[in-house]
Amino acid sequence: MAKSTKTASPKKANTSSAAKQKHSHDITAGLQAKFGFDKFKGRQEEAIHSLLNGHDTFVIMPTGGGKSLCYQLPALILDGCAIVVSPLIALMKNQVDLVRGYSEDDNIAHFLNSSLNKGQIKVVRDDVVSGKTKLLYVAPETLTKQENIDFFRAANISFFAVDEAHCISEWGHDFRPEYRRLREMMDEINKDIPVIALTATATPKVQSDIVKNLGLREPNIFISSFNRQNLYYEIQPKVKVDQTIKSIVRFISQNKGKSGIIYTLNRKTTEELAEILMANGIKAVAYHAGLDAKLRAERQDGFLNEDVQVIVATIAFGMGIDKPDIRFVIHYNMPKSIENYYQETGRAGRDGLEGKCILYYSHKDVSKLEHLMRDKPLSEREVGAQLINETLAFVETSVCRRKVLMHYFGEEWNEENCGNCDNCLHPKEKVEAKDEAVKVLKVVKALDERFNLDYAVNILIGRLTPSVTMFRHENIAEFGIGKDKDVHFWNSLIRQMLLENLIRKDIEEYGLLKFTPQGEKFLKKPTSFKIVLNNLFEGADADDEETEGAGATSGAATDEVLFDMLKDLRQKQAKKLGLPPFVIFLETSLNDMATMYPTTLAELEKCQGVSKGKALKYGKPFVELIAKYVEDNDIVKPDDFVMKSVANKASNKIYIIQNVDKKIPLETIAKNKDLRLDELLEEMESIVASGTKLNLNYAIDDMLDEDDQDEIIEYFRGCETSSLDVAKEELSEFDFDWEQLKIMRIKFLCEYGN
Repeated sequence: MAKSTKTASPKKANTSSAAKQKHSHDITAGLQAKFGFDKFKGRQEEAIHSLLNGHDTFVIMPTGGGKSLCYQLPALILDGCAIVVSPLIALMKNQVDLVRGYSEDDNIAHFLNSSLNKGQIKVVRDDVVSGKTKLLYVAPETLTKQENIDFFRAANISFFAVDEAHCISEWGHDFRPEYRRLREMMDEINKDIPVIALTATATPKVQSDIVKNLGLREPNIFISSFNRQNLYYEIQPKVKVDQTIKSIVRFISQNKGKSGIIYTLNRKTTEELAEILMANGIKAVAYHAGLDAKLRAERQDGFLNEDVQVIVATIAFGMGIDKPDIRFVIHYNMPKSIENYYQETGRAGRDGLEGKCILYYSHKDVSKLEHLMRDKPLSEREVGAQLINETLAFVETSVCRRKVLMHYFGEEWNEENCGNCDNCLHPKEKVEAKDEAVKVLKVVKALDERFNLDYAVNILIGRLTPSVTMFRHENIAEFGIGKDKDVHFWNSLIRQMLLENLIRKDIEEYGLLKFTPQGEKFLKKPTSFKIVLNNLFEGADADDEETEGAGATSGAATDEVLFDMLKDLRQKQAKKLGLPPFVIFLETSLNDMATMYPTTLAELEKCQGVSKGKALKYGKPFVELIAKYVEDNDIVKPDDFVMKSVANKASNKIYIIQNVDKKIPLETIAKNKDLRLDELLEEMESIVASGTKLNLNYAIDDMLDEDDQDEIIEYFRGCETSSLDVAKEELSEFDFDWEQLKIMRIKFLCEYGN
C-alpha cells in the first residue's frame, strides 16, 4: 500500500483545468457568501475541487489548517446532505454550532447520535428528507444500525466525510475499532458516493492504513506541510513534583490573561493542578471523562468564552476545539505518541500568532505509560511500545525538534536551525561520530537489513540476549564493536542517522533498519558526521528524593547556571564553617534562589526552607552573588513570586510541632493529616530548615539504637552531599532504610543547622 500514499504528486492530486473551471465560480462565491473568507488556505481549494468532481479525496492538514472547510463548503454547494463521521459527541456539537453560526437557518446542520431522544431524532430525519440539512454529523456506531442504513439509503446523500480518519489505523493515536466497518456501511448505503477522509496527523504508515481500510479509490491526496512555524517547542526535565508545579504556576502567572491547556495522564492530577492554579489567582478548571456531560460542556464553553483562562485536562479535551488564540499548551506528562503530542500542541496559535509548547518529562512517565498498557492484547502492547519509543526519541533528542517532528510525518526539513525550539535556541556542542556511524552501517549490513533499532544496538554493545543467541549473531565480527559507548549514545546516533537519511525504517516491516543510497555512499567513502548528545534527562525523575536542579529556558524553571554557582558557593561556605553543605541551605532552597533571584535578605526569606535567622546567619554572600549575576546578565526578576499551596501549610506546621511535643507516633500524625510517612518527614525537614527545632528523639529511639544513631551523625558531619542515595550507599554495611536516614538528617539539622 506504500504506492497508494504517493498519489499526492502534483499530476495526481490536481484536478484538470477544465474541471477546475467548472466549479471556480461556485467555490469563490461560496467561500465569501457562506464563510466570509476572501481566499483559501494552503491546499483547501484543490481538495474542494477534487471532491466536487466526484473523486475520493484524502486531506492531511495540520490542526488550524482549515480541514473542516474542505468538506463543509462542498456540502453547502452540492445537492443533498453530506454524512460526516465524527468520533466524539462533543466534537459533533462543536462543529454543528460552528456551521450554524455561519447560516441564518439552524437546520442546515445536525448531529445524529445516542444523546438524542426519539422526538429529536424525528426532527433531524425530517430536515434531511426535506433537503434543509446539508451536513449531518454521525458517530461510527450510528452507521451500524440497520434502521439508519435503510434511512440513508433512501435519502439524497451527496458524499461521505470521515473526520479524524487516523482513528481507523491501529498505528494512529486514537484507534477506534468501529472505524474499520465504515467501508462496509458506506457500500450498503451507496457505494458510488465519493468519500473524503481528513486528519491532522498521519505518518506514512497511518496514511497507508487509511487508504486501505477506507477503500479509497485512486484518491487524490493533499498533504499540507506539518511545519507550524509560529509554535515554540521546549522540553523540561521534571525533577521534583513541587518544583514542576511551581514552574507551571510561575509561567502562567507571567502570561497573565493568555489562554492555555495543560494535559495530564489521569483525572486526579487534573483536579489537583486546577485547584493549585485557582489558589494562585488563575481561572482554571479540570476537564476529564469522569465528569458528567453537562459539566464538561459548561467547562468547555467557559474556556471558549474566556471565562476560564486554563483548562487542565486529560486527552478527553481538545479534539475539534475551534479556539484560535490558545497561547500555550503544557504537557505535565509525556504523551502516548508523537501524533498525540503534535495534535495537542497544534491547538496553540491557530491564529498564526505565538504558541508556546512546553513538555515536562521524566523517565517515570515512560513507566506510567507502559503500565497503562499492561492488560491490553499483545499486538496492541507492541504497537504502543513502539509509539512510546518514538516519543522518547523526540523528547531526548538534541537536534532541532521541528526537524524530528516533520521527519516523523514523512516530510523533509533541510534547515539546520529552526530558531524556534529549545535545541536550536540553545544548541549543544557537536562531536565527531564518523567512525561510529560506519560501525552502525556495518551492523545493519551484517544483519541483512532484517532487524530493528533495539536489536542493532544490542549487537553494537555486545549484549547477549535470547534473540541474539537464537540467530547466532554473537559469532559475527561486528558483535560488540561499539561496546566502548553506552546504549544512550547509540540510540542517539542512530536516530540522527535516520534524520540525515543514512538509514531508514521500513514502515511496512515493523521498523526494520534499511540502507539508503546515501548510506551506501557513506559506507564506501566516509565523510565527517557530527552529532549532538543530550544528557539533560539522565537521572531526572519526578519524586526522586534528592535529584538536583536542571536547566531551563523561557522563564519556566530553575536557572541552571546560577544554580551551579550557588552550589559552589555553598560548598565553599560549608568548608569555611566546617559544616556539611545541606546544613547551610537545602537544594530546594537553592532551586528557589535560582528561580526567584532574591537580592536582599528579606527576599531570601521567601525561598523555601529559609527562615529569618538562617537568612541572617548564612544569606549575605548568597544574595551578593545573585545581585551581581542579575546585573551582569540583565535578568528580569519574577517580582516577589510566591506560589500558594492548596493545603494550609501553616496549620500543618503548627499541628506537627504540637504533636511532636506531645510525642505522638509519627504514623498517627501522618494519618491524621492524610500524609504518607515520607511526606511527613519532608514537611518536618522544611520546618527544621526554616529554624524551628523538633525533638524527635522519642521516634528515633524506636527506629535506631544508640550506636546506629552515632554512626549516621558521624557520617553527616563529614559528608559533602545531601543525597540520601549516596548516604545509603556509603553506609551500606548497616542496611539503613530511607526513613531512618531522613529522620536522622532532620535531627542533625536541629542540632547543627540552627
